[in-house]
Amino acid sequence: MSTEVNKTLEVLSNGGIILYPTDTIWGIGCDATNSDAVSRIFKLKNRDNSKAFISLVADKKQLKNITGYIPNLDITSNPTTIIYPSAVTLSKKLLASNGSAAIRIVQDDFCQELIKNFGKAIVSTSANISGSTSPKQFSEISKEIKKNVDYIVNLRHNELMATPSAILMIDKDGNNTKIR
Repeated sequence: MSTEVNKTLEVLSNGGIILYPTDTIWGIGCDATNSDAVSRIFKLKNRDNSKAFISLVADKKQLKNITGYIPNLDITSNPTTIIYPSAVTLSKKLLASNGSAAIRIVQDDFCQELIKNFGKAIVSTSANISGSTSPKQFSEISKEIKKNVDYIVNLRHNELMATPSAILMIDKDGNNTKIR
């Protein structure tokens, strides 16, 4: 795993796009602070720029640095993405029109190690063209996606992965609403 972490770190550090396994699905990702890389993912997915992507962080400390807030909820035992009312340090392209951002503390060992070593959030969006079905395993990812990323992580290619995260939205007063 350390070889994959190091190869992926190099790609992320150079503004590249990765195809990688997460705690929920196969994702397309990049440095969440790099607007050019984020734009490349929008283009690759043929996705409307108004639909923001999720960002992954390694721990509560990284989350607090971005949102200024740690919710009083269990956000680490099950994959839970939370839409926070505001965020700093992320590319503006990852923010919704109201300034909110979707962020998850990732539980996958590879992702944890990668993000801790990278020191910044990374983008996570399903490895499909917008409007297409999300792939349940690596073999279902389209050739178009595979040929247009800069690096494909060589882990978990035979695993079935089809559990999306729960999604909650937190308002400025700390109230939450379940989205999914």
